[in-house]
Amino acid sequence: MFKTLFTSRRAVCTAIAGLTLAVGMGAVNAQQKKIRVAFGDVLSTETVSMVIALERAKEKGVDYEITFLAKEELAIQAVINGQADLGVGTPYSVIQKSKAPLRILFQGTRLVFFPVADKQYKTWKDLNGQPFTFHARGTGTEAIGNIIAKREGIQFGDRSYVPGSENRIIAMMKGQIKASIIDLANKNTLMEKAGDRFIVLPGVSSPASDETLFGNLDWIKANEKQVDIIVTEFARLWAEMNADPAVIERERAKRKLMADQPKEVLTKVTDFYTVSTKEGIYAPGGGSAEVAKSDFEFYVEAGQMQGPVSSLAVDNFWYLGPLERARKAIGK
Repeated sequence: MFKTLFTSRRAVCTAIAGLTLAVGMGAVNAQQKKIRVAFGDVLSTETVSMVIALERAKEKGVDYEITFLAKEELAIQAVINGQADLGVGTPYSVIQKSKAPLRILFQGTRLVFFPVADKQYKTWKDLNGQPFTFHARGTGTEAIGNIIAKREGIQFGDRSYVPGSENRIIAMMKGQIKASIIDLANKNTLMEKAGDRFIVLPGVSSPASDETLFGNLDWIKANEKQVDIIVTEFARLWAEMNADPAVIERERAKRKLMADQPKEVLTKVTDFYTVSTKEGIYAPGGGSAEVAKSDFEFYVEAGQMQGPVSSLAVDNFWYLGPLERARKAIGK
């Protein structure tokens, strides 16, 4: 059963439906409460790999339930408020501004996103003062937009927020959105279906972390055994997919994930992961102190973190112990 929280610009609706999975076998005591995961995105081709990693952890005895949220800030807030144990999103700005004891455990995806616009706009200069649509306020798509606007010497007009790249391209094809930043799969879909109406504009060259796995530091330390299993399964799957992208489709089909999606979507899963691993969206390392410092540079330039970068300590944002142990466990 899937749980989705839909939001609008005015209010957060209360419609929530969830994905709850049964108790796994093995390493963790059967009485262990389910780990609650707040996911700041929707279940899609791009995010199914993370659910597969969680499913593999369940097979090692770590039971969980996951709630998909339309805004990443809701996932971050859920972890801060103790409504979730782990979250998926990018909490850098919140950690710095609120001093919340959140720590990143694993880099799931990187910000390999593509700016797209109606062909009436030939260059970025043509978008000066024009409306622009992002995924959600304070997210990676807006960070990319801020960096590009600074680089191009322009300012966007009205900013609007529509969660989900697939929802933004539907709105674009209906003429409701003129310019946005979308993921690889939906960029390809948009150009296949309406390439005569839209163009891809130059993006950024050094992608930062996009979706990360994070949690409250106190909770992480109190549940290190379960956290180690989860992070190890993420690291194992990311290494496998970079060696053989088809593993995601095999694992998805085995577990009947995204079973409600049309066949035309499911037949393209392997193609998506083949291109995505090549493009570096799913970097196999999972993160490091060097990755964190690169992220600091990106988000400071984007205006979502306060610099200077040299003042930002990795340990205040990441907890690398579980990932280091995971690498040893899988021989990486």
